[in-house]
Amino acid sequence: MVAALLFGLFAVLVIASVPIAVSIGLATILTIWVTDIVAVQVAAQRMFTAVDSFPLMAVPFFMIAGAVMERGGISKRLINFANSLVGSFFGGFALVTILASMFFAAISGSSPATVAAIGAIMIPAMVKNGYKEEFATATQASSGYIGVIIPPSIPMITYGVVTGTSIGGLFMAGFVPGMVIGLSLAIVAVITARKNNYRGADRPATPGEIWASFKDAIWAIFMPIIILGGIYGGVFTPTEAANIAVVYGLIVGLFVYKELSIKDLPQILRTAAISSSLVLLIVAAASAFGLILTREQIPLKVAQMLIAITDNPLMLLMILNLLLLVVGTFMETNAAIIILAPILFPAVIQLGIDPIHFGIIMVVNLAIGMVTPPLGVNLFVASSMRKMPIEKLINANWWYLLASIIALFVITYFPGLSLWLPGILK
Repeated sequence: MVAALLFGLFAVLVIASVPIAVSIGLATILTIWVTDIVAVQVAAQRMFTAVDSFPLMAVPFFMIAGAVMERGGISKRLINFANSLVGSFFGGFALVTILASMFFAAISGSSPATVAAIGAIMIPAMVKNGYKEEFATATQASSGYIGVIIPPSIPMITYGVVTGTSIGGLFMAGFVPGMVIGLSLAIVAVITARKNNYRGADRPATPGEIWASFKDAIWAIFMPIIILGGIYGGVFTPTEAANIAVVYGLIVGLFVYKELSIKDLPQILRTAAISSSLVLLIVAAASAFGLILTREQIPLKVAQMLIAITDNPLMLLMILNLLLLVVGTFMETNAAIIILAPILFPAVIQLGIDPIHFGIIMVVNLAIGMVTPPLGVNLFVASSMRKMPIEKLINANWWYLLASIIALFVITYFPGLSLWLPGILK
């Protein structure tokens, strides 16, 4: 009865378009008030304890680092480097968009930030070179969600905190799946380009031009190497790595590329503060939500129910993929992880599925939700950049969505793609 009331109130509030953090918190408070299942003071303490977390401090700092690198002239240098590599192929501008988004993903940790930073340059460039506006915008919206798969990744931090899984391991596990998704999107781009005769640059870049663009972008390319090398080398934790990323980004933007000024910092800090506060508010509200779930033993009951349906790990992963794809269409990624990961985790562990592999599966599923209606955040960011009706963008995005789902099932049923790199570095 308690669980039905909790989820019922939450569903009603979400359908009523109440912000997700408020929906979680209000459903929790009303349930406590009606049922008196726990003391309100206990729920408040749980909310405070949830955000009083050293690992979660990585979230605002990675957001600041991404904003600093975006303002500091990083995105255009990454685009120039990507263009020197793939710009001459069929659909070259679309391929540059995808590859540059993958590069920027290794800096930002945020999907909307990737769409905004790369899309501001690449969508107009594609349109100017004869690409249909809806195809160009859909290419950027879809390639942008790689921003939360190739590390650093804010949803991976959230999953690691909630489940106790190694954040460093999750970061390393995201590289190859991110490349698989990028390749799947590139195949769609090339096929569409051939169909519509979207040609690339007149000639391939010379080795000298590739080297010059690489040298210009090398400070950006070094950032993920420093972060992940430091984490796996035992030099610093993911949270300390986020702080180092901020300092590194400031040095590059202010003194190397000199495209960032002191005057930009207040706006950067303000934007990062607002974005991170939304994430932390969701974490706090979802923690009290999870307290009720734990008191009602919902995770255990769900695990027993799922195992009663099937004790085959492959079938369980199929069921969980379908569930998470649906959830991702109407729930914010971090909120979905905080609510669902503790519920699903016991069943996953009981059937011997690696927690890092499941973390990648969960993040990829929910990231695909960023490009699916009705609440696909990337769709809204990309469409607002071009003042395009969201319906046109959704219609142009179906083939990218299909490619993403195929890539998801490849990642799901070939766990070595996720676990190979963490296994080597152990």
